[in-house]
Amino acid sequence: MTKKDRDQGLLEGAQGTWLDISRTFSIGLEFFRGFRMLRNIGPCVTVFGSARFDENHRYYKTAREFSQCLGEAGFTIMTGGGPGIMEAANRGARDVGAKSIGCNIQLPMEQIPNPYLDMWAEFEHFYVRKVMLVKYSSAFVVLPGGFGTMDEVFETLTLIQTAKIKRFPIVALGTEYWQHLQEFVQRSMIETGTIETEDVDPVLVTDDFDQAFDYIRRHTLHLFN
Repeated sequence: MTKKDRDQGLLEGAQGTWLDISRTFSIGLEFFRGFRMLRNIGPCVTVFGSARFDENHRYYKTAREFSQCLGEAGFTIMTGGGPGIMEAANRGARDVGAKSIGCNIQLPMEQIPNPYLDMWAEFEHFYVRKVMLVKYSSAFVVLPGGFGTMDEVFETLTLIQTAKIKRFPIVALGTEYWQHLQEFVQRSMIETGTIETEDVDPVLVTDDFDQAFDYIRRHTLHLFN
């Protein structure tokens, strides 16, 4: 059975008790390896965004520069470990000597860890990887991205909304990109009553580095005492 068959088979209904037990053990081991590797990384900001931007793209430059600011303030920078925005953030951390961490995902089209990581873990399952990115982060910085980025943002907001995790700051950089999503949230979700205004309070949408940094710093000062 290929890795692709195993991944797809996991979500294709009942397939036998012993196979489920084997998968449960494998997933548990994956969690354990992540917990062991990341337990001492210190105050951490996780940066999300598209894997498709090269180093000449403005959002790549934004991620790199803002990660430099965070790194200089003593934060570890953690990403999904791949290219694009993830590489830019890890590169920014490396620029200023801050810790640079990656939680890489194994994909059918291989995602190779970017070259700016001090350490990284490889994950087979997206949900294990997402637990690590949330568990060890004190703030999120989100730049323009695709389905994966949206998944990570909305899952985190759902966890905050349902009190599964404490509220913590989420900064979305790139106001032009987020404009239409903000309008949808305001006009369709809040006005229709599917969410409350306070459900999106943790999110700051800005292009101002000083404002973004102050927002994160204000909510994480206790981590440096």
